Amino acid sequence: MDATTILQIKPALTRFLHQFDDCFAGSQTRGHLATYVQGQLGPLPRKSVEPIATAAGMPPRTLQEFLSLSRWDEAMMRDRLHQRIARRHHHHQAVGIIDETSYLKKGNKTACVQRQYCGAAGKIDNCVVSVHLAYATPDFHTLLDGELYLPQQTWHDDRARCAQAAIPEDLAYRTKHQIALAQYRRAVGNGVRFAWMTFDEFYGRNTGFLREFDTMGQNYVAEVPVDFHVWTRCPQVLHRRHGRELNPPGRPGKYPRLKVKNNPTASVEQVLGHSPRLREQPWIRYHVKDGSKGPMVWEAKHLPVYLKDEHGLPTCGGRPFHLIVARNVLAPGEVKYFISNAPEATSVATMLRVAFSRWSIERLFEDSKMELGLDHFEARKFNAISRHLLLSCVSHLFLAEFRQEHATTDHSRGGGGKDADAQPDRHRPEHPGHGLVRRRPLLPSACPDHQCPIDRNATAQRQGRQEPSQANHPPITRDRHHPQIPATMSVGENVAL
Repeated sequence: MDATTILQIKPALTRFLHQFDDCFAGSQTRGHLATYVQGQLGPLPRKSVEPIATAAGMPPRTLQEFLSLSRWDEAMMRDRLHQRIARRHHHHQAVGIIDETSYLKKGNKTACVQRQYCGAAGKIDNCVVSVHLAYATPDFHTLLDGELYLPQQTWHDDRARCAQAAIPEDLAYRTKHQIALAQYRRAVGNGVRFAWMTFDEFYGRNTGFLREFDTMGQNYVAEVPVDFHVWTRCPQVLHRRHGRELNPPGRPGKYPRLKVKNNPTASVEQVLGHSPRLREQPWIRYHVKDGSKGPMVWEAKHLPVYLKDEHGLPTCGGRPFHLIVARNVLAPGEVKYFISNAPEATSVATMLRVAFSRWSIERLFEDSKMELGLDHFEARKFNAISRHLLLSCVSHLFLAEFRQEHATTDHSRGGGGKDADAQPDRHRPEHPGHGLVRRRPLLPSACPDHQCPIDRNATAQRQGRQEPSQANHPPITRDRHHPQIPATMSVGENVAL
């Protein structure tokens, strides 16, 4: 990227922000949008309201009012953001990723703050938590949505405290799973399509959450905890009373119900240790991605299993799901369990590739916090924090699109630009502006270049058959679409300028 490209950034940002013009009632408020986004993209070491306003030559109170008091339609802005992604970045390999992040805070006045597990600190601490939905394709990724988690006992049940933090009266407590489902439905309603959804074991342990995606026809790969229970064989179900039970003693039984002589469910950890069908399978190695210490290789086994619904019966009428057990080759004690509702013909390599694509949302959180000031907010009111989360999504989308566009342009001109799937060297001390003309950039880099995205497919490293034989396995999800993932599953290079 040369000086000419750098000079194109500001006009490109102006054009990008024009799509949100009708989200604001007046031109002055629209101008504050540009000020805030430019502040997030700029070289400020601290990207809270006061430094951004000072750098723009305006009173900090003006920008504070923009976040908390000014009238503008953030719901429309979120819709426009989704629609742009659906229109410009649709992809048949798109993966949606659900996760949460946290922000350390002092005191008890910030909206939704309480002592809870804080990923930023790695322990229980005083923090605010937000739930996010991300969108990732082989050469592009960005944040689609983000919402604050409102704790039930410390906030929802104390409406006086909610009023002090400007939390709307009609905003009720929702679990993180409900927030994530609402974000998914909102994105799909705006035209965004996901070939896959994936999430960690906190979300995967909730079978009701999984059933919601299954009901909507959405393929997923979910990590589940070791105590997640499954059947290894489909249990038999009684749908009506047999002749010998026409006049049974005591209370009449409910139908449908399981037959008495059925094997009980077992945890996935017990399945791995005691199931003959799984124990007889060999571990097959798959290259998942390249990490900071070299290639990440995992061994996996696969088994069709059956899940229990809210009535204790087999989910989806007894349709089997995929259970994938994966262990780290370099650390065999590190074992992960995944459940997927993918079609029968889906390969283990494909499902592993989706499962391990969750690295991209961690990268998005890191980039947004380090380069866009996602965790720099000092606002205490609910509305101001919610708007800050949305504006951070807008800022990241601009950077992701600008990098993608100019990386493609540089490559097509033969100007030394990196290929979209090129693998950066994490051991090379290369700064984000490597190769640029030595002048003060109008907008700095959006993320460090030392991180390592997935560069290859998770391909089997075993000669011959690449997954255990499924000759005796019952059909799996015959009525679902089967997304094919071809030979490249790199979820983007670095979002860097």
